[in-house]
Amino acid sequence: MKPMFVFSGQGAQAVGMGRDLYEASPAAKAIFDAADQALGWSVSEVCFEDKEGRQARSMYVQPAIYTMSCAALEAYREKHPDVCPVACAGLSLGEYGALYAGGAFSFVDGLKLVARRAELMDEACSKTDGGMASVLGGDADVIREVCAACDIDVANFNSPGQIVISGEKGKVADAVAMLKEKGMRKVIPLNVAGAYHSRLMKEAGSALHVVLEQNALVMPSTPVYHNFTASPAGSLTELIDNLEKQVAGSVRWVECIQNMIAAGADTMIEFGPGSVLTGLLKRTVPEVPGININSVDGLNQ
Repeated sequence: MKPMFVFSGQGAQAVGMGRDLYEASPAAKAIFDAADQALGWSVSEVCFEDKEGRQARSMYVQPAIYTMSCAALEAYREKHPDVCPVACAGLSLGEYGALYAGGAFSFVDGLKLVARRAELMDEACSKTDGGMASVLGGDADVIREVCAACDIDVANFNSPGQIVISGEKGKVADAVAMLKEKGMRKVIPLNVAGAYHSRLMKEAGSALHVVLEQNALVMPSTPVYHNFTASPAGSLTELIDNLEKQVAGSVRWVECIQNMIAAGADTMIEFGPGSVLTGLLKRTVPEVPGININSVDGLNQ
């Protein structure tokens, strides 16, 4: 097996995520304990119980997903120490889990970056009136043309049949209507706090660049395929630029998967809550098997 390690993005969260890993795996417990010490609030409570409904807010749920994903990774490494990835990637937020897996920073350093990224994105959302919509089964070129005509952006190329658009709420509504006029029947507005991966997030990306330059990042020892370029960075400067541009740029997930397979990966192992990425894999490269590590049961695969 030559696996690619991939990491869940925002939206995959669920109350209770990671609790069984925490209880069964010393390595996973160490990750959750470190997270609880690092940020001044209980990441494990947000993951396991979420009594205050914080999973609905980026500034809490992004660190929570990153923590749960890294805990799943460490539980897997504890049980399967000989399994090493040929490549890593993550969907949006998940790129930080991929960078941790690749050795670009320590867990806590990555957690603090994720927390600051989430705060900056929340701030950008509060200053704008953004929206997003998912387009199922549409032609990518037509979707691009409509986005350009409506002055919005393509946020995600998730699979050959799923593209997400993003921008000012009114302009997204115009694009939804135009796409339906062009025969695309499955265009679904999303319940989100803002226009992620659009030009409305550019200020957040610029502010994040400053934060990234002040942190102790190194080049990963395992290639990490970036959302913005669908390829590994060639230098630390390029890596930081990719993380900045990812905030307001398109997530080229289909190309990330195709390029990791072209580089030799023959199996996907998804770390983190849910099973979104293995689901997208089935619609992108169905002959490649996918494994979910989102619970203790997954560790036995």
